[in-house]
Amino acid sequence: MRGDIAGTFDLDCIALFLDVDGTLLEFAPSPQTVVVPEGLVLSLARAESALGGALALVSGRTVSDLDRLFQPLRTRASGVHGAEIRFDPMAPAVFAERAVALPGRMWRRLNAMLTDFPGAVAENKRFSFAVHYRAAPNLAARLRDALRRFVCDEAPPDVELIEGRLVYELKARGFDKGMAVQRFMARPPFAGRTPIFVGDDATDEDGFAAVADLRGFAYSVGRSRPGATDAFADPTTVSQWLDGFVTEQVRA
Repeated sequence: MRGDIAGTFDLDCIALFLDVDGTLLEFAPSPQTVVVPEGLVLSLARAESALGGALALVSGRTVSDLDRLFQPLRTRASGVHGAEIRFDPMAPAVFAERAVALPGRMWRRLNAMLTDFPGAVAENKRFSFAVHYRAAPNLAARLRDALRRFVCDEAPPDVELIEGRLVYELKARGFDKGMAVQRFMARPPFAGRTPIFVGDDATDEDGFAAVADLRGFAYSVGRSRPGATDAFADPTTVSQWLDGFVTEQVRA
């Protein structure tokens, strides 16, 4: 990551979109055991204030889970890969037009299938079913093949399988992180600003494409990804950039 990046943006002219797991937070054995670093909540609050509110978390987690992690801070946010979106931090999230709850029988059959994959854990996010295998990364290939068959045999025709870091998700087509970015950018305080998206895995690439269409900038974390302008080494580097970014711009 270039060291001078913080000096290239005017806070009055940009909007910031941040993925969470793998971008702001290091991975843990399960999504429930991640650790929010000391000072990160304050850094996010300061950045949001400096940007005039034009900051949103864009995550695979639910919006309620984001509130739990970063309490007492409530930000503009999108959850479950664009299925949920909250335009006002003090208002409830609304749902994307094509965000339909996945059927209960599909959830039951998925859990039955996973008994053959010790170490894999399913998470029901209403609009998607996530299968985490952080505790057993050796399952990746075999689990992916089984889930592909599951989607063909057990899922409604509009359900797709998407792949993240140490997670597979089954979700309906018709919403993604890129669409969430577009919806934010159509409204104040984002409208008219240059978007910046920071994310770490394949599920963020729709967001990268959306900001590129709007002549914005995308940055990956951990390694270079398609559509990314540059890359941060890890979440700690993202946090340091966020602190320095705000500090330098406030001084300017």
